Amino acid sequence: MFAFTSERRRMGIIVRDKQTNEIIFYLKGADIVMQNIVQYSDWLNEKCSNMAREGLRTLVVAKKTLTPEYYQEFEERLIKARIQIIDRNRHIYDTIETIEHDMELLCITGVEDKLQDNVRQTLEVLRNAGIKVWMLTGDKLETAICIAKSSKLIARNYDIHIFKEIRSREECLQELNIFRHKTNSCLIITGDTLQICLAFYEEDLMELATQCPTVVVCRCSPTQKANVADLLKVHGDKKVRVGAIGDGGNDVSMIQRADVGIGIVGKEGLILKKKIFY
Repeated sequence: MFAFTSERRRMGIIVRDKQTNEIIFYLKGADIVMQNIVQYSDWLNEKCSNMAREGLRTLVVAKKTLTPEYYQEFEERLIKARIQIIDRNRHIYDTIETIEHDMELLCITGVEDKLQDNVRQTLEVLRNAGIKVWMLTGDKLETAICIAKSSKLIARNYDIHIFKEIRSREECLQELNIFRHKTNSCLIITGDTLQICLAFYEEDLMELATQCPTVVVCRCSPTQKANVADLLKVHGDKKVRVGAIGDGGNDVSMIQRADVGIGIVGKEGLILKKKIFY
């Protein structure tokens, strides 16, 4: 069994079928990583996008049949990786990735991420009290927007500005200039785009972002969540205190970096989405 990690965004298991004696490798994970692992399917991207627009959190499931000889050779390499003293995890993950290719797509699952009672009213009270709430999540762009709207994190009278995917400094500057002329707009940005913007125009981006009524960062890694908490402490008003609320291991670093960190323990799917407020 290969456990889920926030960096790999997938987990797998190798089983032997008692009836057929086949050795089968099953893998499930986020569509953004699985689309490069499974055999090409235009249906995959279309279906995941449709589910995300409905606010569902998607997982892609795939399988691969391994011959006894191939499995034996893989197991030997995995044992060697697990006894490494230096960079053990990297050796293990590199070995696992050698079988994570050309897999057969089995299905896509879509799960509704239900909110707790009174979440909408709570967020409205916080907003009326002058507390700004940001949502940091690993979900797809469409899913994040849908949840932000359903939770009333994005109010009806707010405009939405989605930062387009950028790959260069020039594109980053152009997008910042466009956003600079928007008023009372909620910012939606992906983790990759955020990383590029911070590399070139950290102060400009944070100045604009802290003026937004709401910011949603999607496809956000645990490290980026912690970095956002740090950035708010550095670029925010000196009187500002940053609080972070999280419900899982992915949020630990963010909770530790904030002035006030709150960890929620609850039944998966029935707890508040990850938020950061200041």
